[in-house]
Amino acid sequence: MSNPDELLVAISAAVESERSNQMVLTVVLGGTVITGRLAPEAVWRERVAEVLKDSDRLGPFADVFARGPWENRPGRGEAPTHLHFHLARIVQGSIGIPETGGMYRVAIKDVSAWSVGDLVHFDR
Repeated sequence: MSNPDELLVAISAAVESERSNQMVLTVVLGGTVITGRLAPEAVWRERVAEVLKDSDRLGPFADVFARGPWENRPGRGEAPTHLHFHLARIVQGSIGIPETGGMYRVAIKDVSAWSVGDLVHFDR
């Protein structure tokens, strides 16, 4: 979306305010379907940093995510620009990748369609 959906921005702002981390969304962007639970950016960054820190090869990148505020982050009162998915899956056919869920950051402006709730998929 060249103009981000105001309702989606408001949902993201509510998650960022940490009133709740229980919002589950399914979004479409560039033909890809991602479904999962939203997290505040700070929580998402912390979790990504923890995962990277435990990796021999990727450990040095943990600091990029664990650092405090950085120049591209919206300030207080500014509208969120990204959705931060925790335990999310890319849906392809009847499977979700990865099965256990991943950490995805999605630009709100790139979301072409969305729905509240998790997209359920079945193995046949």
